[in-house]
Amino acid sequence: MDAIVERAHAKINLYLHITGRRPDGYHLLDSLFVYVELADILTIRPAAELTLAVNGPFAAGLAGDDNLVARAARRLGEAFGILPSGAITLDKEIPLAAGLGGGSADAAAMLRALPKLWRREASRATLEEIALYLGADVPAALDQRSVYVSGVGELRQPAERLPEFYLALTNPGIALPTAEVFKRWAGMNLPFTEPLTAPLPEDFAGFIAALRAGRNDLEASAVAIAPEVGDVLKAMAGLPGCRLARMSGSGATCFGVFERRGEAEAAALSLAVDRGWWAWAGGLVK
Repeated sequence: MDAIVERAHAKINLYLHITGRRPDGYHLLDSLFVYVELADILTIRPAAELTLAVNGPFAAGLAGDDNLVARAARRLGEAFGILPSGAITLDKEIPLAAGLGGGSADAAAMLRALPKLWRREASRATLEEIALYLGADVPAALDQRSVYVSGVGELRQPAERLPEFYLALTNPGIALPTAEVFKRWAGMNLPFTEPLTAPLPEDFAGFIAALRAGRNDLEASAVAIAPEVGDVLKAMAGLPGCRLARMSGSGATCFGVFERRGEAEAAALSLAVDRGWWAWAGGLVK
């Protein structure tokens, strides 16, 4: 069999509300996930054993048996009753611990690719169960389409009619582990936030106005841990054409929403050249 190649796209939380907490400690969320053109590349070839090689600018620290890619393979092997196998190469283009869901996207790509390599059928229910076991962001990453997410990630409503827009992303080189940001948020004793009314307006101006009525509830705790995040948000908001600046997920990546691709690309170039930050610009996955 030829190599199987899957693109694992980065996820942006256009807003992120923490709406409650279950008795088991998991937080309930309300968010709009969109997937952008930025992606890791997962390549899998037939092999007798399971191996993982990681390349790319953000490869450091990912090789081994305890990352989400390896865990996804083991869990899927258990579901099929077989030992997982395959020579996996992961080209890592998405920054780590950056609020972009890169690890979740990589795990979902594994769940899509391995049944093809192993010539086995995996039911959607099986993939969903494994995905949710691996993490709250993984189920939505199976499809990589814009979606309103609630519960702990298991409740999803397609966001089918979003206006056209573009994003500039930037990260000052800071890793913010999700667990640490949530822990700081819990210690701040902030109230839960009401969900936004979905779906949001289809026209660009109405869409931006609705997004501004929301927020990322984790921004305050991220800034408390890494004050640089506040500087990034201020820098992004001041760029020409930026209609909204916000942190994605648990940070530290921040994004700006732009109506035109050229505006987003100019913003990313400015942040990279003038600030020396990692930056990227582009549109959503079609």
